[in-house]
Amino acid sequence: MSAPDTAVTVFGPDSIGAEDFNDGALINATSAAQIDELAVRRARRAAERTNDYRRRTGYYVRMLVACDVVAGMSAVAAIGWLPWVNAAGIAYWLTLLGVAMIIWPVANAAASGYQRRRLESGGSIRTALTAMLIMVMLVCLPAAWLGSVPVVRAVLVAAPTAAVVSVAGRLAVRQLRRREHRSGESRRQLILVGGADSVAELRRTIDRDHRAGMEVLGVCVPTDELVRARSLELPVVGDLADVATIARDLGCHAVAVAGTDGTPPGFLRRLAWSLEDQDVDVLVHSGLVGVTRSRVRLESHPELSLVQVEQPRFTGWQRRAKRMLDVIMTSGGLLIIWPILAVTALAVKLEDRRGPVIFKQSRIGIDGRPFTMYKFRSMVVDAEQRLAALATQNEGAGPLFKMEHDPRVTRVGAFIRKYSIDELPQLFNVLNGTMSLVGPRPPLQSEVDEYATDTHRRLKVVPGLTGLWQVSGRSSLTWDESVRLDLSYVENWSIGLDVNIILRTATAVFAGRGAY
Repeated sequence: MSAPDTAVTVFGPDSIGAEDFNDGALINATSAAQIDELAVRRARRAAERTNDYRRRTGYYVRMLVACDVVAGMSAVAAIGWLPWVNAAGIAYWLTLLGVAMIIWPVANAAASGYQRRRLESGGSIRTALTAMLIMVMLVCLPAAWLGSVPVVRAVLVAAPTAAVVSVAGRLAVRQLRRREHRSGESRRQLILVGGADSVAELRRTIDRDHRAGMEVLGVCVPTDELVRARSLELPVVGDLADVATIARDLGCHAVAVAGTDGTPPGFLRRLAWSLEDQDVDVLVHSGLVGVTRSRVRLESHPELSLVQVEQPRFTGWQRRAKRMLDVIMTSGGLLIIWPILAVTALAVKLEDRRGPVIFKQSRIGIDGRPFTMYKFRSMVVDAEQRLAALATQNEGAGPLFKMEHDPRVTRVGAFIRKYSIDELPQLFNVLNGTMSLVGPRPPLQSEVDEYATDTHRRLKVVPGLTGLWQVSGRSSLTWDESVRLDLSYVENWSIGLDVNIILRTATAVFAGRGAY
């Protein structure tokens, strides 16, 4: 990608900026004594490692072009089913095939479908829809004006067919690229810029999200925050005046600005100017974490650009649709799995006849209201009394007790826990409305009492039988990871996300991963 294709998001013309510029280049105003020399050497070694990010990006762009060529061929095949073209000769079909193999990739190129920013951030469906709209405008509308009804019909069949095939191809390419990122290959190397605390938070987020495919070479912070940055164990390679020089020396792929704190007026715009002659992306982190792309809008004005974040919706028709989906799927599921419920109940009773089959426990639901949750009993009868003696062996973090080899778990209990069969009685909680099929894990009152302020947002929605925490690791997750996933669900809930989680839950349960 050439320098003009560098992506820059500006929050106001002079709201973020830099100091000490000379002819568009940053002046190196930091003495060697102020910089972590070890961090600089590590950054240089990392930059010198074989990293074919740009070559692999070009390879994936060519794959997208090939997918669109196939999509154009598929569109021609779809037209072949139309009755008015059945008598066409071989020359007609070859011509049409050649045109389609060219015009559809051209339409995707016009929709910016091959730009690096599209490859990194997705946008597969939007690109295909835009290309389809371009096709309709360039071919269908003129044909309709001239009264060529067969051409209109052909385009209305061909364009959606090509769009569907293109989306499928782009999703496949995205999965290949993410798999490559997870393995540590072809990662985009970048420098983080901004206040020490903001940079530290952004670095933690990047390190946690392996699918982003990023590697932090080093950070540049304001001179007066160098000590603070080193106390946070950040790899400081320069201050704000060093960014362009360091980016050039290291040959990094991007510079990420972490918010506006610590940066003087004019910094972001001037930083972009100083990187114009380099193939370096300029990225801006707005501070939003755990917010899906669908909730973010860029609001543009003549001299001002702002990011608008849509508020999460906790009421309305989608919530009613969610409740309807819960009742329909749960009722149908109970009709199918009742033999499993019966066999499990019998097994629990035969192993330990002293205790009940169903374990009842008070949990906290939506808006902090308590309710009784049902589970198949998987522990000995006096499990609660024996908990205090095991407190020192807690393997979990936060208020949640976890123990992989809990001596209180029975033999039947270990099996039904592994495959989440012990959770099935919660389907009756779903029917009575105290739980949903998908939602945050229902907490104990003792856990709620230890919640941090932000964690209370878990109680804004109905707790669920399954959720992001279960499909992302189940009991193997730390407390902080569980909270982060639950809060992400609360902020970004949708019917589509619920369906996705239900499908992923089946895979996690049958594999028996992370449950104990």
